[in-house]
Formats: sequence, structure tokens, C-alpha cells
Amino acid sequence: MSKKKRVFDIDFESADATPAASVPAGTEARRGPMAAAITENAQALNARQTAEAAIRAENDALAHEHVRLKKAGLITDLIPLDAIRTDKLTRDRVAGRDPEIDELKRSIREIGLSNPIRVEQVGDVYELIQGFRRFTAYAELFAETSDPAFARIPAGINAKGENLLRLYRRMVDENLVRRGVSFGEMAQLAINYRKQATEIDGYDHAVELLFASSGRQKRSYIKHFVRLLAATEGRIRHVDTIPRALGLAVVRRLDEDADAQAALNRMLATRQDRTAEEEQALMSDFVQEAPVAPKKKAKLVPAARAAKTTFRLNRPGGDAKCTVSDGRIELRLDRDFSGVERKRLEDAVAAFLAALEP
Repeated sequence: MSKKKRVFDIDFESADATPAASVPAGTEARRGPMAAAITENAQALNARQTAEAAIRAENDALAHEHVRLKKAGLITDLIPLDAIRTDKLTRDRVAGRDPEIDELKRSIREIGLSNPIRVEQVGDVYELIQGFRRFTAYAELFAETSDPAFARIPAGINAKGENLLRLYRRMVDENLVRRGVSFGEMAQLAINYRKQATEIDGYDHAVELLFASSGRQKRSYIKHFVRLLAATEGRIRHVDTIPRALGLAVVRRLDEDADAQAALNRMLATRQDRTAEEEQALMSDFVQEAPVAPKKKAKLVPAARAAKTTFRLNRPGGDAKCTVSDGRIELRLDRDFSGVERKRLEDAVAAFLAALEP
């Protein structure tokens, strides 16, 4: 007897069904503690990354702004006095203590320093660019009081490697608005600049560059005083006290008399410890001792020989007017040649005459 195979009906839908969990209405199923910790950690990490990105962006913006301000020379700091050197630029002031320093020191004691000095950082030290009197006042106050407040001075930090002419021009512009700067001091500054900037073509060029913001007449006076200082070769002790009229009178005699320069230098070499008043009296005597040129008798010149030729030459630096007559050639240019070295003038005149030889 064969056995019958039993067949069962399987209800897959019923088999897969699981009893529904009992969840209160309006609530969600609770997560396990591990899932909650992971979520919270991810949120904290995301918040931290966002905060760090914001800080980096702010730091980058501040760094760019710092670089911009530094290039513009707008960064100011308190610099130790002993970290500042004063030999980059040769000052226009004569040797000796400035009598106005005491007044400046009183002002600094009472209200502080309203205008910082300017320096340029070179390695671990700073080169003084502007504010020699302010720096001197601070140094004297610190030496007198030992007050730490005067051990550091407010200073604007210039960008590195600034052009030498620009630095001198800043010094000039600062001094031009200061009272008591004489033509002798301005002339000395032009001489000092010419010694450092060897590419400059003579003292006249130095004056034109440094005092470009001054009027033409003022630049002419400065050039005359340059001629005076160059001719006396440092023998004048009180450059800052020479009156304009006296200085110009001395230069006129130097130009009129070939032997006058040696005579003036002999006079200046007599007393090394003279006062400013004694030096001016000496220079006045030099002017008054100028020989009076005898009057020349009128010379009868035939009409044919009195003829002359006048013409103009157009040049990039300005027109030159030339007048030619019997035994005379005259050139007029808008330029003061008193600051050009004598050897260069001699070579130029020799070349000019050689070019006219038949």
C-alpha cells in the first residue's frame, strides 16, 4: 500500500507578518545609544570644521590687510630706542645740539608724541627715516629720567627698500614746513644727497630733485649756497646762521674774482673756535674787500665789427639763446652752472672751441 504525500498550504504573507510594535501615537521609534553618539559626534565635527574655516578666512583677510598697510607705511609700533640707527640719511642740521629740543621735550612730557617718527626695518634693527629731533628728544628724556615710557618711541614702519631720493624728499618736505631752516642747511642737504647718490649729475641736479616742490627763485638761492659751501670745503662753522643776502654777496665775489676763493679760505682758517657772529663779520669783511674794477674807456668799434648774430636752439631741457659778436660768444640757458665740477666745464668749453676750429 503506497503512502500518500502530504501537501501543506503555506501562507507566506502570514509567515512574514510580525506583530506590530506598540508605539505611542505621535512619537518615533527610539535610536540606540551608539547611533545617537555617532550622530552627535558628526554634528560636533561639522560645527568645528565650519568654525575653523571661518577663522582661517578671517586670518587670511587680516594678513592681506596687514601686508597692504605695511606697504603703505601705515603700521605703527613702539620701537626700543637702542634698536634704531640714524646713519642711513645724512641730516641737514649742523653739528651741535638743537636749541629747540628742550621745547619739544616739554611738549612730549605734557601731551606725548603726536606725530610718530618713521623707520625702515633692516634685519633686527631699524633705520631712522624721519624724525631725528623727535628721536633725540626721546633719547634725552630717557637718559634724564630712566622712565620706561621713554625707552620706546612710537614709529611708523616704512616698506623695505624705498628709493633713496624719495626718502630724502620726505626729509626735505618735513623740514620745509619747520621754522628756522636756512638756505645753508638746505644746501648742505643737497651736498650730502649728491655724495650718496653718485648717479646724480652734479649739485644743480641734486637741488632740482630734492627741492622740486619749491619755487624757482628758492632753488636758485639754494644753488648759490651750494656753491659757497663747495668752495669753502667745510671751513664754514655756522652754516645755519648765514643770512641769505650775505651768502649771495660772497658767492658773487667768488664768481667775479678768480683769486677770491683762496683768500676766503685763508680767512676762514684763522680761527677755528669763532662764534656765528664772528664768522658773519669775517665774511662781511671779505665782501667789502672786493677790489673795485677800473672803468674801461669806451672803445670805438667800427660799425662793421659791431655786428652780432642771435639765434635760439631748441633743446629737451629748455631753449638756449646764443649771441655771437666780435670776440664774444654768449649762451643763455635756464640753468645754474655754479654746481658743475670745474673739470667738466673746462672739458666742455675745450670741446666747444675745438669744434669751431677751421
